[in-house]
Amino acid sequence: MNVSIVIPVYNEAENVRDLVARVGAALKPTGREFELICVDDGSRDDTARILADLAQTTPWLKPLYLMRNYGQSTGLQAGFDVAQGDYVVTLDGDLQNDPDDIPRLLDMLDARPDVDMISGWRKDRQDKSLSRKLPSKIANRIISRATGVELHDYGCALKVYRAPIIREIKLYGEQHRFIPALAVEAGARIIEEPVKHHARTRGVSKYGIDRTFRVILDLLWIKFMFRYLHRPLHAFGGLGLSFVVPGLLILLELLVEKFGFGHNIGTRPLLLGGVMLTLIGVQLVAMGVLGEILIRIYHEPQGRAQYRLRSEPRPPKR
Repeated sequence: MNVSIVIPVYNEAENVRDLVARVGAALKPTGREFELICVDDGSRDDTARILADLAQTTPWLKPLYLMRNYGQSTGLQAGFDVAQGDYVVTLDGDLQNDPDDIPRLLDMLDARPDVDMISGWRKDRQDKSLSRKLPSKIANRIISRATGVELHDYGCALKVYRAPIIREIKLYGEQHRFIPALAVEAGARIIEEPVKHHARTRGVSKYGIDRTFRVILDLLWIKFMFRYLHRPLHAFGGLGLSFVVPGLLILLELLVEKFGFGHNIGTRPLLLGGVMLTLIGVQLVAMGVLGEILIRIYHEPQGRAQYRLRSEPRPPKR
């Protein structure tokens, strides 16, 4: 299998027939052996039934049916888990991404052995400026700054990966948006390429403002994972010391006042503040120590390495 195309779909009954047809029309002329893994994410309309009907006459269509609606990240992960291709392609099921771009991106990846992933860039995005494009620009700036992986368009679903990289990634929450950053953490080299984008003509968008808050929380986790996953004591210990040190200084000052000058300190709010700061700091340091123990439990009993090796030298970067 040369190419696995993974598309999570949710309530896309109006688009899914056209989606399958257009993916086939784009890939068949290339001569590549391919599979289309459409992951039905617990749709409440006829999406699953239509996929089942199409699979009867389309041998390269391999639908998956999730028990309930888990979200886009889980849908992608389900597709990644069964993908058999040397390349893995992702795109959305609403036909705003153009399947005709897939062969061009695959050819680019063939021609660039030094690159592991091509991320699509909706340079001429066909969405509403205020509700979609502006928040997306702000999010891309924040994510690029936080992760250190500079991309114009983290939210573009059209991406092409070499399979070994995608097998190093596990998605949770809303982390599909951060796949480029996770890929870089796994050792990938990424380039960005402009792709076509179309306005949605059928169905409704599944994204709401509440998704923004989930993305922010996942970004905090990504930032923590990049910097402190293998050294949690540095994160919690550093924060804990910032509480412990002023707390102990306060208590030391109060001890000097009590035994040096005979002042009554029992009713002073500063005593409570010093005790609270010290206790919070000690708890944070203890969390860091527990984190260090858990990291060793994570790696050692199951033989998980803290690093990854390449089977051969990487080609020089062009």
